[in-house]
Amino acid sequence: MSQTKYIFVTGGVTSSLGKGIIAASLAKLLQARGYTTTIQKLDPYINVDPGTLNPYEHGECYVTDDGAETDLDLGHYERFLNVRTSQANNVTTGRIYQSVIEKERRGEFLGKTVQVVPHITNEIKERIQILGKSGDYDIVITEIGGTVGDIESLPYIEAVRQLLWELGDNNGIVVHLTLVPFLSAAGELKTKPTQHSVKTLMESGIKADILVCRTEHEISEDIKRKLALFCNVKQEAVIQSIDASTIYDVPLLMQEEGLDTVALEKLALPDDKVPGLDLWKQFLNRHKNPKSKVTIGLIGKYVELQDSYKSILESFIHAGAANEVKVEVRSIHSEHISKNDVDKKMMGLDGILVAPGFGERGIEGKILAVQYARENNIPFLGICLGMQMAVIEFARNVLGLENANSTEMDDNTPYPVINLMEEQKSVTNMGGTMRLGAWDCQLQNETLVQEVYGQTEISERHRHRFEFNNDYKAQMEEAGLVASGFNPKTGLVEVIEIPSHPWFVGVQYHPEYKSTVADPHPLFVGFVKAVLMQKQQTNASLA
Repeated sequence: MSQTKYIFVTGGVTSSLGKGIIAASLAKLLQARGYTTTIQKLDPYINVDPGTLNPYEHGECYVTDDGAETDLDLGHYERFLNVRTSQANNVTTGRIYQSVIEKERRGEFLGKTVQVVPHITNEIKERIQILGKSGDYDIVITEIGGTVGDIESLPYIEAVRQLLWELGDNNGIVVHLTLVPFLSAAGELKTKPTQHSVKTLMESGIKADILVCRTEHEISEDIKRKLALFCNVKQEAVIQSIDASTIYDVPLLMQEEGLDTVALEKLALPDDKVPGLDLWKQFLNRHKNPKSKVTIGLIGKYVELQDSYKSILESFIHAGAANEVKVEVRSIHSEHISKNDVDKKMMGLDGILVAPGFGERGIEGKILAVQYARENNIPFLGICLGMQMAVIEFARNVLGLENANSTEMDDNTPYPVINLMEEQKSVTNMGGTMRLGAWDCQLQNETLVQEVYGQTEISERHRHRFEFNNDYKAQMEEAGLVASGFNPKTGLVEVIEIPSHPWFVGVQYHPEYKSTVADPHPLFVGFVKAVLMQKQQTNASLA
């Protein structure tokens, strides 16, 4: 295909309608038809990236192979497409303005007055087309964050308007996602919010080519006809997006509605190839028809917002399907765990995962959860801070190093078993300064983690400042905690495990970022398998 085609996904009426899922689902369908497809997210907030955002504000910060701290929607893109994203797949207003201001300071605008139009809009257009001009993709889907009508989104909407004009007919289309609410008092679905949303879009000079209507109830043909008439789209381009039991149903629902067929027609692309979704359907079948069930405790300090641990929760879905087991995740706030109630809080758990995080709040609860898992032979997985808590717990309760800690929590700890990385000691800025992105790891032969991966050389994504203090390595290994994975260049300990335990692994990296539907992460698959086996053995011994 000679020219890359562009699809823009905008949202109206309300936020949180699921633009990311719709974009990922459409991309999946187009990919299954043989078109190389990628997705990018344009976020209208002024933060340079989500790296400094509180997880309560914006959910998890998703990290790519090249070290970009990005929006959690990029996780959906990778999980659906099984294609790696990069720095180019997520752009924020902060990054746009930062780039334009730097150009102005360098004199690149030759003394001209720098304005939103054309300078900011030109920068946005350049960023949108980076992926398209790479020659790697037939179709680039661009999700515009926020809601049409927001002040923050206006430069993006204007940039899209200009770009559609520049691309010419059949090279760019707009998919507008709106809400069709059901008023129980009237007993009917209401189209007026969608009409107003489309009108707002048209006032900005953009016509919606496809309407995707989020709804809790079936949209009748009469309502579709009405929406088509008043929103100036073809009736077949009014697509129902009804609530689904899982996000992984959405590509199949969109296929039934013909979203991919309409999109290809409007882009003047052949749609003769039937989407090959057999593997996707097999995954869904295993996910929906499990043969067993396990309960895993997710111990974290942002558990009130599920999006804070989005990739971990999705990884459990992938690993559960791979093992034909339903993984019920019980979120437990680490701040609410104390010595007096840890037994009660952990009761009924078949496995325990201690989640990533930053700062000292709630860490003592995480340490108690690790101790409970270790002493009661409950399969355990610690991720990033969770791995560090496992090291601290072992130092305190096995080595007897009272008040052992991380220097992140206690600068004056007598036993800094977790310490600030050497290259971090001169860092003063917070954003984009951690150890980020994919790094190599060498796994020790004949260890649990090497068996789980089935290889000795792996690459995993990182997001941290502190590390295992190698001064304590020999002491810990003598007592039974083995360092089973290292960075081959720096000697940084990446993985710890306890061989005498049924399944006890801590990793400094974030395996959840690389788990996809097509390729569930081996650590999560191995963990869920171990949890199931341990539960079956326990039940057998009690029978």
